[in-house]
Amino acid sequence: MTTAPTSQSTPAALPPSVFTLPQTAQLEALYTIIRDKTTSRGDFLFYSDRIIRLLVEEGLNHLPVVPKNVQTPTGSTYEGVGFEGKICGVSILRAGEAMEAGLREVCRSVRIGKILIQRDEETAQPKLFYCKFPEDIAQRYVLLLDPMLATGGSAIKAVEILKEQGVPEERIIFINLIAAPEGLRRFCSKFPALRVITGWIDKGLNEKAFIIPGLGDFGERR
Repeated sequence: MTTAPTSQSTPAALPPSVFTLPQTAQLEALYTIIRDKTTSRGDFLFYSDRIIRLLVEEGLNHLPVVPKNVQTPTGSTYEGVGFEGKICGVSILRAGEAMEAGLREVCRSVRIGKILIQRDEETAQPKLFYCKFPEDIAQRYVLLLDPMLATGGSAIKAVEILKEQGVPEERIIFINLIAAPEGLRRFCSKFPALRVITGWIDKGLNEKAFIIPGLGDFGERR
């Protein structure tokens, strides 16, 4: 019986700010389904949403908490904890928008901002085309959402924009499904105080900068 996944890539020089989901056989089974090119759109939606919820839950584990006492129905006092501050999600359009539902299912009434970044045809560099954020985003913890991290260009641009809005780097948590080691190292070297929650680290990029083995175009398959 197979009890552990074997396809996860774990580069020795992985930055300390990168965290992956527990690498179980169940998780690899979910990734096997969404990587399969014959998987139906309905199954792709269902199983990718399962992974997204796991990622959001893990991201919440990295938020600071403060002591909080509550009264239980038995009249007893329970000494627990509560989140220290408010959070919001920011999706990198358009694929990141698919992760918003998973965030809302875990965090009720969460505020969500959006960033549209595309490649500038003249400079070949990521360029901001649109953004909209909660007015108080600088006082919130931000869960940055994008399913695929390849070269890291769009994610780096998104974090730069958030920092321009006054969000401290250490208050940003980047959540994604699949990452390439090249993109992780580039991204984390630029933002060492930022944490990354990824579901799976793939082998790397091909000559066209596509993640291998990857799962194709996440947005197109949704």
